[in-house]
Amino acid sequence: MMRIAFFGHDAGDAAVRRRVEGFRRDGLEVVRFMMRRSDTARDDETDIDLGRTFDANYLQRLARIFAGARIAAGQKGLLASSDVIYARNLDMLATAFLARSWAGLSTPVVYECLDVHRLLTRSDPIGSAMRGIEKSLLRSCRRLVVSSDAFIRRHFEARYGDICPAVLVENRMAPGTGYGPRPGQTPERTGPLRIGWVGVLRCARSLDLMRALVRQFGDAIHIDLHGMPALTEIPDFHERVSETPGMTFHGRYKAPEDLSRIYAGLDVVWAGDFMEAGFNSLWLLPNRLYEGGYYGVPAIAPQGTRTAEWIETVGAGFTLPEDLGLSLPQLIAQLIETRAVIAERREKLLSLPDDVFIQPEGELRGVIEGALGLSTTPLHGTSLLTAAERAR
Repeated sequence: MMRIAFFGHDAGDAAVRRRVEGFRRDGLEVVRFMMRRSDTARDDETDIDLGRTFDANYLQRLARIFAGARIAAGQKGLLASSDVIYARNLDMLATAFLARSWAGLSTPVVYECLDVHRLLTRSDPIGSAMRGIEKSLLRSCRRLVVSSDAFIRRHFEARYGDICPAVLVENRMAPGTGYGPRPGQTPERTGPLRIGWVGVLRCARSLDLMRALVRQFGDAIHIDLHGMPALTEIPDFHERVSETPGMTFHGRYKAPEDLSRIYAGLDVVWAGDFMEAGFNSLWLLPNRLYEGGYYGVPAIAPQGTRTAEWIETVGAGFTLPEDLGLSLPQLIAQLIETRAVIAERREKLLSLPDDVFIQPEGELRGVIEGALGLSTTPLHGTSLLTAAERAR
């Protein structure tokens, strides 16, 4: 059995848990080297605890890279017995390379980038230095794993050229049966139009747009927020939600256990993001596209984004031009008046194959085997089409 030394940025992060479970389902053994963002119990008691980090505290996180690498290097036996090191995000990539060096090893390294951090897009000396670090580390990686093909075109290829073979692993749900059956067509829902914002709730503009909708339409709509608020981006999140009638924050959830219940209560899901406008926010393909799509809940996204391209490709959602302060209320007014168009988009989503939304068995094993030269996986230059585009 192949063993992966998985370097993760947050032991409690749902996406980290999903990736680890995906590896294990594909028959790979995983040893977790984990930073954490809280003092709560670790998700896996066998974790190698690399210490706590804090959102947006970059100096502390820089120091933690070196401290965490020392801890990891102290586990030389586990690192030496691993076939590959898999590092999620740039700070963990740096931690992994330092640990490998201090342990005197040459284990192959795979870099997974699910977001291009704002520091990497800056035009000042800080941005230049960060890109220099990423380029240097990337040159020594066996594979680059991205969740959106736009990250390749807009960042990695544009900045560094073709210096590392890349593979697309979308933010699809992990294989398994925990999601329950896909729903069938149901009678049009009565009552207020239910709009969901699901996942990491980190975009202040999205919250403003949702609150404006409630103020405009009153009891005709309800906004349901599920997930984890990024208080570094929206410090007064809880106050703003609590003072907005018609908006409910339901807190964190577990995937896949809670997904069926969450999406069964929604008519549409908001898939816009402006936290890193002009860069990462334009390029990403968020989890809620795949989760909502599996359960037949159409997404709404701003035009000009990779998310909107995905929606337009499958013809199963709504894309809106700026000014969203005008176009979003116009759409919501139409959906309140008649929900037949939601039913039409829902039917289209439910007609798509399951693998548009759920990762196929063996995909992650293929990535690792490709990095080790044991098999051929679709690489940049061969195919970076999403499953939805292939199914079209």
